[in-house]
Amino acid sequence: MKLEFIKPKLYNISKMQELIRPEVQSGVILDRSDDEIATNIRSYTLAVVDSELVGFCALHIHTAYLAEIRSLIVKEGYRGQKIGENLIKEVLIEAKDLGLQKVLSLTYKQAFFERLGFVEIPKESLPEHKIWADCIKCKHFPVCNEVSLIKTI
Repeated sequence: MKLEFIKPKLYNISKMQELIRPEVQSGVILDRSDDEIATNIRSYTLAVVDSELVGFCALHIHTAYLAEIRSLIVKEGYRGQKIGENLIKEVLIEAKDLGLQKVLSLTYKQAFFERLGFVEIPKESLPEHKIWADCIKCKHFPVCNEVSLIKTI
């Protein structure tokens, strides 16, 4: 198994949507339109095994010092092989190279992120534009069970 991390091209969007669809339908990950993904294509990193898309996530920049990990997904059958962990490590390197100071995550997988050095923070400390821009689109809003975590890099 040869795992590679690559930056996507616009033609990858349909495969990305295919991969994430079940998690969007279950409400674990927010739905993003093709246009929204296209607009933010540079923020994504793909995990590819033997030219097959097996996962991805986005590093969404909020401010000059703060970014967020979004839409982390690993394909069924590839989970438990540290692909998600390595995706996070890859985008944390990118965050550091960009000069960011902190990376946050809103997640149902608290223990996963804590293993990678993230610590829980109160949701009230999140940037206001984050709450209203994204959370309001969630099928669970306003009753949110996600945990906010942050990592200083």
